[in-house]
Amino acid sequence: MSRNKAAQSAFKIGADGWCSNVLRAASPNCDTRPGDAKIDLLVIHNISLPPGQFGGPFIADLFANRLDFDAHPYFDQLRALRVSAHFLIRRDGVVMQFVSAGERAWHAGLSSFGGRERCNDFSIGIELEGTDFESFSLVQYEMLAALTHALQAAYPLIDVAGHEHIAPGRKTDPGPFFDWVLYQAYYRKLLGSHGLQAVAQHVLRFPGLG
Repeated sequence: MSRNKAAQSAFKIGADGWCSNVLRAASPNCDTRPGDAKIDLLVIHNISLPPGQFGGPFIADLFANRLDFDAHPYFDQLRALRVSAHFLIRRDGVVMQFVSAGERAWHAGLSSFGGRERCNDFSIGIELEGTDFESFSLVQYEMLAALTHALQAAYPLIDVAGHEHIAPGRKTDPGPFFDWVLYQAYYRKLLGSHGLQAVAQHVLRFPGLG
């Protein structure tokens, strides 16, 4: 079994909200969800630091509040920023987790979905290492689909949305090069191969795809 296939099959969300077989790098940029929060939305983002450059420690450093702001001119504008996401999927398919899925990560900002404000309260945020201007890697879609399945087995997820959908006009990610059809295809393939129809009571709704 390949490393990627092994990782996919080993993804499992524990009762503490942490996923197996991922790199864990806990971020302080999180807090407790409202007591009545139903975690039913998955939000997809993209990120690269510096913009358009991949690899390196900068994304994890930003989420950990330890970014060296003098390492690149772009970083100076990030000094006051305190953000995180639950997960990051790097270009090489490596998955990192920064916040327990049961906690509220600071990823969505001012946002709304389905008439509800403050999407951080009820969503899980996944960052893909990438930009609005180029395609994502196939292994990122594979790992995103596998992580989606693991999360759906643990939480009552109903919808998937992009940051652009919950903060229109303010955010544009994951952008025009993110292939929602391909993501859904990987998701549905895994749904069938793992027999998850019996685990989940629904199939996730994708933007514009149903």
